[in-house]
Amino acid sequence: MNISKVGVLGAGTMGAGIAQVAAQAGHRVVLVDVNADALDQAEKNFQSIFSRLIEKGKMTKEQMIETSNKISYSSSFDSFSNCGIVIEAIVEKIEIKHAVFSQLEKIVSDDCILASNTSSLSIASIGSVLKHSNRVIGIHFFNPAPLMPLVEIIPAVQTSESTLKYSKALIESWGKVTVLAKDTPGFIVNRVARPFYGEALRIYEEGIADFATIDWAMTAIGGFKMGPFTLMDYIGNDVNYAVTESVFSAFYYDPRFKPSFTQKRHSEAGFYGRKSGRGYYDYAQGVELPKPIEDTELGQQIFDRILVMLINEAFDALFLNVATREDIDLAMTKGVNYPKGLLQWADELGLDNVLSKLEDLFSEYGEDRYRPSPFLKRKVRENHLFNSK
Repeated sequence: MNISKVGVLGAGTMGAGIAQVAAQAGHRVVLVDVNADALDQAEKNFQSIFSRLIEKGKMTKEQMIETSNKISYSSSFDSFSNCGIVIEAIVEKIEIKHAVFSQLEKIVSDDCILASNTSSLSIASIGSVLKHSNRVIGIHFFNPAPLMPLVEIIPAVQTSESTLKYSKALIESWGKVTVLAKDTPGFIVNRVARPFYGEALRIYEEGIADFATIDWAMTAIGGFKMGPFTLMDYIGNDVNYAVTESVFSAFYYDPRFKPSFTQKRHSEAGFYGRKSGRGYYDYAQGVELPKPIEDTELGQQIFDRILVMLINEAFDALFLNVATREDIDLAMTKGVNYPKGLLQWADELGLDNVLSKLEDLFSEYGEDRYRPSPFLKRKVRENHLFNSK
């Protein structure tokens, strides 16, 4: 297949970002949204983005004109008729995606790939409404799509080998780093990263530390670029909470993924984060952000607790063949900018040390959320470094 035209459904931040990536890679792109205002805003944003790239010397005026001319805008699904691939980036509601994919199949050619940018919904379910479901695949970009290098590629049980092979090659030709994930809730990143948010919220709810101190512990001691509360405010509490609920229900209410009432209340109150002006922090002009308690011993305890929970989730993802060891570590460093891969980190800390901390938590709380992964226990029993052959 030689795709010359790419379709993107949804002119929000993510959809527009994907359209930009495809256009800058040399494809003709049609960006479709039923909301004309969203299309107008996307076009204005492109001009602003490209102007900044010119100012930084990363794009010439000629390239700006060429890229801009490659993107067309439409409110009609019929505009997808001659696309080789359509990537959907709309609301995370399965019933809406079912309706959209059913409609798309009536318009596109028989060999057009139909992809979803969903972050947590089942690709198999999305494709179940298609007559030719072997064309469906998950292609999950991270926000902002033009800047974040990682893309998760998720074949469903129906996906053909040719669809998988071509989709992976196409996205890599756009300069992206791809990882292959099994079609399970949250895929790699949104599954493995849940404790970064969930355990931080739990530590806060227990009164161990406030938002600022937890964020400080994870950045100053842990080396993360953003603390969990700063990051949730950046993502949007409404978005992050929706993903948490989705993963929790999709895992048949496994306690490891249990949502937090603190985050639920912030979302219900409209405290979404930066985009609403208030989240865990107040972003109003002139308001000073709270200062953390820079207690090194407390910070180390907070960091250790969250880190071992993250490592445990990475081990469980590997145990259940969600992805390879290499792809799990690559996903966490390239998708959410972790300082290092969690499985590599586990080796550096010592697997017996990680297991001991998890067993202490499990013993103290008696909750299933702290149960150590069987794979971690097995590796400790075998008494060798996880990265050794």
